[in-house]
Amino acid sequence: MNGSGGEPAAHGAQPPAADLAADTSVQALGGGRYRLALGDAWDYLMPCGGVVHTVALRAAQAELDDPSLRLCSTTVMFCAPVRCGELEVSVQVRRRGGATAQLCVEVRNPDAELGAVATATFSRERVGPDVRGAAMPSVRALADALPTDDLAPRNPYHRFRFYHQLECRIADGERSWTPEFTAGPARYARWFRYRVPQRLGNGLLDRLALPPLLDNMPTALQRAIGPGDYHFHAPSLDLTAHFVDDTDREWLLLAAQVRRARAGVAIGEIEAWDDQGRLLAFATQAMHLKTVSGEPPVVDASRR
Repeated sequence: MNGSGGEPAAHGAQPPAADLAADTSVQALGGGRYRLALGDAWDYLMPCGGVVHTVALRAAQAELDDPSLRLCSTTVMFCAPVRCGELEVSVQVRRRGGATAQLCVEVRNPDAELGAVATATFSRERVGPDVRGAAMPSVRALADALPTDDLAPRNPYHRFRFYHQLECRIADGERSWTPEFTAGPARYARWFRYRVPQRLGNGLLDRLALPPLLDNMPTALQRAIGPGDYHFHAPSLDLTAHFVDDTDREWLLLAAQVRRARAGVAIGEIEAWDDQGRLLAFATQAMHLKTVSGEPPVVDASRR
């Protein structure tokens, strides 16, 4: 999650779901400059860092203006909080070759310091080996996964607007707001589906819809720590993602693991799979851990 502050969504009936593609669409101003007005539908405490990342990628894609160049990899660094409202985006094409193009993108609120800087590589598909080196995690099937739609006051899927735009079921782990929640391994997996489907004209999932889902690694650390009086925020320092395949499926499995947390920083990784066992993307993240309450614990979850 990017930043902290603000207020969570109020309790009550959910409004109609927001459309990520529409909400992150940018307007070209010329000279590599873009703008948009970002609403609060994609907030945790502030706009989800993954949504800010998607904004940067929309501008990069618009600057290239070549559908045959597909998003291949990207890194974003969060330099300062990015708030809802007017955003200014600037794009520089660093290199544009026959097979790939590399770009650098900056995002900020008007008259504010730099909020986020992203690099992105877009590539054309070419003939090459097709190798599967990883298996889909062994987790609860979609039909058996735990629902998250109760109205308990501590349920984050009810409290935060970001989750109002998604359907979610827990595939590995327990519901952290219930008495059944216990400490476990530093892993957490969830099934997600956008309430407004994020599809391209050919029916495939828009790769630019993946960063908001990939920016969901702190839950693995929460599971490792378990219940108690220690609570934290984990704003993103940076996130790197690689995109390797496409899908026409709606339900996606996001499986996260935190490798280590120490000295106020945690490092994690996450995989995105469709419900037919196709690996779509892989990401790593560094998070800044900010204590909200309690004493930071010492935990060894490596053998759980």
